[in-house]
Amino acid sequence: MSSLPSFLLEILVCPECHSALAEESKGEERELRCTGETCGLVYPVRDGIPVLLVDEARRPS
Repeated sequence: MSSLPSFLLEILVCPECHSALAEESKGEERELRCTGETCGLVYPVRDGIPVLLVDEARRPS
């Protein structure tokens, strides 16, 4: 499973707090984690497409 292109990660931001996103992998699943200190939402990547909807995000455990 390939990662998202670096140019995409450079322009994507968290829709909640506008902080940068970092790509993470959990087994077969990929996610984008907000790097903001107070936010920290985790967004799913489905079929190689980031789902940047706050309603679809989860709080980190």
